[in-house]
Amino acid sequence: MSKTDTNQFTMFEDTAHRPIADRLRPRTLDEFAGQTHLIGKGKLLRKLIESDQITSMIFWGPPGVGKTTLAGIIASSTKSEFINFSAVTSGIKEIKAVMEQAEQNRRFGTRTIVFVDEIHRFNKAQQDAFLPFVERGSIVLIGATTENPSFEVNGALLSRCRVFVLRQLTENDIFGILKRAIKDPRGFGDQTINITDDMVKSIAAFANGDARAALSTLEMVILNSEMDSEGVVNVTDEIMQQSVSRKFLLYDKSGEEHYNLISALHKSMRNSDPDAAVYWLARMLEAGEDPMYIARRVTRFAAEDVGMADPRALEISVAAFQACHLIGMPECSVHLTEAVVYNALAPKSNALDVAYLRAKQDALTMLDEPVPMQIRNAPTKLMKDLGYGKGYQYAHDTKEKITNLQCLPDQLLGREYYIPTDQGFETRYGERLKAIKEWREAHGYPRAKGSQTVKAEQQHSSPSQDGLQSEDKHV
Repeated sequence: MSKTDTNQFTMFEDTAHRPIADRLRPRTLDEFAGQTHLIGKGKLLRKLIESDQITSMIFWGPPGVGKTTLAGIIASSTKSEFINFSAVTSGIKEIKAVMEQAEQNRRFGTRTIVFVDEIHRFNKAQQDAFLPFVERGSIVLIGATTENPSFEVNGALLSRCRVFVLRQLTENDIFGILKRAIKDPRGFGDQTINITDDMVKSIAAFANGDARAALSTLEMVILNSEMDSEGVVNVTDEIMQQSVSRKFLLYDKSGEEHYNLISALHKSMRNSDPDAAVYWLARMLEAGEDPMYIARRVTRFAAEDVGMADPRALEISVAAFQACHLIGMPECSVHLTEAVVYNALAPKSNALDVAYLRAKQDALTMLDEPVPMQIRNAPTKLMKDLGYGKGYQYAHDTKEKITNLQCLPDQLLGREYYIPTDQGFETRYGERLKAIKEWREAHGYPRAKGSQTVKAEQQHSSPSQDGLQSEDKHV
């Protein structure tokens, strides 16, 4: 059984200086921690591995949950040629070389499994290079990614792969891994380590579901602890405090968790939950998110989800945006907190967002509707002679400060885009709008043909997905 690795691993490499996470990498499914929904007894992925019936697949999950380890277990159990391929260091040239080798293997009746770590780092052209070989069955492709494959893997390639979602490891999972590391000869089993279970639990909690980070922290703790005259390594509270001083935050400002967290912030404010909203705000800021990005999103929220129900929400959100711009972190965290809490507690209305979506639909389907002559600008004599501006009524010259001037094109007469809700201040604006429409009706405002009022087709705010559409592709 031949195994090839483009990362130059060899059978004779020195293991003494390898990181503990690599030395302790599980060799069998029984040693593997977590993911019982995939590799528990009788589960699909376990059956595929044990029967050596591997099909093209994508392992998707956060860092340190075992994506590469599962690929290694497949490599050790399959009767196929297994090629370990890194998306970080490889390009089109390397892909073509691997595919040529796979084609030769196929001609000799040997199946080739190609494992691509961090497949999301490949661009479209690089991913496309795999497609014909996957289609022909020349290779079985296994990709690993921390990013949502729906966005980061080409649709044609993704449709030919089964996606297995690996879940974040629990603290109990991590605790078991750390205890095994202390006892296993590949870890610290050849030494006597004096460390309490509470200390191990602290490391497990600190790692935030990342087994690699947990093992690295354990290694740092033990290597920095003093050995007594009897050869016992004693881990002290002081060493623990120095090593576990800042929790690993699962966050990538350009990746999946970025969009999950900003979505959580939006939905918490929308559901009037200030405690949850402030928590998600803190999660983002403490993980290094740009406060200006959050300020932009909160400003959008103030108009999209609060709107005319409390117009002051936009003022406070813009003020927070300016504060972030002027003073930055960490001082501006309190300004963002004020804006987030205000928006969470404010009455909610999405009438403005819905109004725009309704108008947008008509704007895109009725692009050739002419501007009514009476509201056209007439800066030249010729334009005035053609009727531009004829019949225009200047509202300020009237007692009521409104007129029965027609401002919509004829084909859109009667359309209603902005429909106020009964929330907060919007009740007052709704009453004002109703009075205006009644006045116009009584003073000869033109009616829509065939009906008194035509409401635009109902739209909801879901197309803009929490105001993220303009910047955030993942939600």
